[in-house]
Amino acid sequence: MGEGKPIHLQMKEISIEFPGVKALHQVDFQMTTGTSHALIGANGAGKSTLMKVLSGAYGHYTGSIHIDGEPVQIRNPKDAKDLGIQIVYQEVDTALVPYLTVGENIMLDHTVNDMGKKQIISWKAIHQRSKEILDKMNVKVSSKKLVSELTLAEKQMVLIARAISKTCRFLILDEPTAPLSHAETEELFRIVRNLKLENVGVIFISHRLPELFEICDEITVMRDGEFVVRKSIEDMSQNQVVEYMLGRKLGDQFPTMDIVKGETIFETRGFSDGEKIHDIDMHVKKGEIVGIAGLVGAGKTELCKALFGIGNGHFGEVVLHGKKLRLKSPHAAVKEGIALVPEERRKEGIWVGESVATNLSAVNLKRFSRMNLFLNFRKEREAAHDIIQTLGIKTPGEQVKVQNLSGGNQQKVAIGKWLITDAEVYIFDEPTKGVDVGAKKDIFELILQLAQRGKCVIYASCEMSEMMGITDRMYVLYDGRIAKELQTSHTNEEEILFYSTGGNEA
Repeated sequence: MGEGKPIHLQMKEISIEFPGVKALHQVDFQMTTGTSHALIGANGAGKSTLMKVLSGAYGHYTGSIHIDGEPVQIRNPKDAKDLGIQIVYQEVDTALVPYLTVGENIMLDHTVNDMGKKQIISWKAIHQRSKEILDKMNVKVSSKKLVSELTLAEKQMVLIARAISKTCRFLILDEPTAPLSHAETEELFRIVRNLKLENVGVIFISHRLPELFEICDEITVMRDGEFVVRKSIEDMSQNQVVEYMLGRKLGDQFPTMDIVKGETIFETRGFSDGEKIHDIDMHVKKGEIVGIAGLVGAGKTELCKALFGIGNGHFGEVVLHGKKLRLKSPHAAVKEGIALVPEERRKEGIWVGESVATNLSAVNLKRFSRMNLFLNFRKEREAAHDIIQTLGIKTPGEQVKVQNLSGGNQQKVAIGKWLITDAEVYIFDEPTKGVDVGAKKDIFELILQLAQRGKCVIYASCEMSEMMGITDRMYVLYDGRIAKELQTSHTNEEEILFYSTGGNEA
């Protein structure tokens, strides 16, 4: 933990480039331990890149970093950790070892560092120390449980526990509340407040403005790889922050279109995955946007995956255009005209090491091949260029690797690949997770356009405001079952939350 007097961190004129992308241009950032600082900006603003420089993930930057006025060298993660700078990334699965226990993951850095000094590892000491850290954080997870058995929220807490298991002056949290329920978010904020009291500086990268105004002391806004403004949080309003982020006034977040609904095209009867979801009876009309509402852990993601043929086995019926489907695999689902944009986009929705063009053509290779043997690269590039223009994907070109794009633009690629296939049913699982307000509006407009074309849209989210703003009708899930069907125009966020938490009319 951080100790003693406040320590000042300053980053000066930080610039960095990747192939085809100038990510940061002379960015300044500063903060002090014992405070919490919000770092925000639209997707592609460079906030995650700046923090990867600070945490040692990117060493080829120009500019300088100072701690208490003294210049320091941070060119790799070890440099950062030795200075007490820790980061918890948004994609938690990439930072954890699934076949190790919670305790082994928390103490991983200590174990690796000790390997060269001694040959015997005390597993008892590892689990005892891990339990102490988890107890201090008030996290009710056994240190002996395998990480592969944890929920997203629990994995997030394990990573924070690892970060504070050693000297921590500055803790960077990249979209920390994205996988958390309201109660889990409050628990995280309690932990952050305690860390501040112990003289740790906490940096929040987030798009959830109300949360930032609740927990942060200062705010730095970035736009297009450059510094825009740094102010005390009490000197800013949420509307001002959005205007700084976008460089313009936002307007209405949820666009509207007059869409004529048709007959029922897609429905499920007694649908179950045999594990998490049970007896799902739902239907979607032509041109209708149907929401799947519920809190974290309600079964929304499991339902979306099961409808896409993912899982060990499904029961009940899935019917499209009157035809009963046998969805034994995602391949079968795609052939039947079902598309899924998954919650974990980097893990399941895109190939980060491949180009934008390759990702956009991946689910419809037949369209770009001659005699199903040779890929027509020209047609692939042209189609990719059209999708880039349609969705407003910020990229220097279709051959740029997806890993060099911002989170919001990666999400647009995950969505864009399905536009080429012209599916019948589009399933969106938390599509705006980790996406800024500008990109959210783009995604909402795209979804409305799909509905206008007569497509069936299933939209799963735990964001009540999105349920109210984008859907025509919704099913509220609780504990893997439909608790209530609601007409969006005749409900409110309070009623959605009531049924999401297990309430019933009785």
